Amino acid sequence: MELNIINIKGEDTGRKIELSDSVFGIEPNDHAIYLDVKQYLANNRQGTHKAKERSEIAGSTKKIKKQKGTGTARAGDIKNPIFRGGGRVFGPRPRDYRFKLNKKLKLLARRSALSYKAGKDAIVVVEDFTLDVPKTKDFTGIRNNLDIGKRRSLLVLNEPNRNIFLSSKNVPGSEVTVASELNTYNIMKAHKLVLTESSVEQINENLNAVGGQS
Repeated sequence: MELNIINIKGEDTGRKIELSDSVFGIEPNDHAIYLDVKQYLANNRQGTHKAKERSEIAGSTKKIKKQKGTGTARAGDIKNPIFRGGGRVFGPRPRDYRFKLNKKLKLLARRSALSYKAGKDAIVVVEDFTLDVPKTKDFTGIRNNLDIGKRRSLLVLNEPNRNIFLSSKNVPGSEVTVASELNTYNIMKAHKLVLTESSVEQINENLNAVGGQS
């Protein structure tokens, strides 16, 4: 698969770049995408939720009324869950939501996500560029030139660029990452995938490293 390379002004440079068919042209595996996205979201959960249970509430353990003869339900101490201020029954406890996935499955998920975007013509390849200073206006201008508008986009660089990253922070719906940190969740979330010329080579290399063609 070949795509035209354009510049940050939205103009065709007259050059083309090859997208590996084993990365951008496979039959997408929906279940692999689901598992990889599920793992990404689970791994980002803090899991620090906590509610005090009966044994953790401060209060007297004295029986608050006699067992019989009151005409109401029997009750123990003031920490009873049915009373206001009592402990919670089976409340949330801190836990780790992370789980592991096979490396080949994660590679298949990323290739599947990229193939979806390629199949929908949602990938743009732009020649490598940089910004002299962090400036939101310049970054927004580039997005407009690439006909992205207000749609959610993901810009993939070959290596970290502080000025580009800072310029994108205040632009709604815009994310910037590097090829080595590309993940299925961010790919699927973006309406338009903008790859720099050098990042395409790294993506082809990284996602063909293990598992071969799928």
